[in-house]
Amino acid sequence: MSPPDPAPFAYEGLDRVLHERARLGILTSLVAHPKGLVFGSLKQMCGLTDGNLSRHLAVLEEDGVVALVKSFPNNRPQTLCRITERGRRRYLDYLQVLEKVVRDAGDAVKATRSSGHGRLSEA
Repeated sequence: MSPPDPAPFAYEGLDRVLHERARLGILTSLVAHPKGLVFGSLKQMCGLTDGNLSRHLAVLEEDGVVALVKSFPNNRPQTLCRITERGRRRYLDYLQVLEKVVRDAGDAVKATRSSGHGRLSEA
């Protein structure tokens, strides 16, 4: 039996690169579309501007989470965005940590309710 975790709510697995609203949306979109999405479609799905999406993709690409493939079909520039295998593993690991956060929060609410307190109180 392992000793209890001294910091059970530290959530060390929350990846700073992934734990950002826009990047989380980008990665969720790319996980749902494993063959990739063209820049314009990804921009629309995530509700981002060209500049915002470009900046977030640069961070994710630099970290090896996404791959960007630039091409020129019909002499028009096109960027295909794909999640890498490493990115997929990190994303799935990250989701496990988020699930733990949700479970812990649910357990805390249940414990509060069963102790006779209907609401979480402020410390």
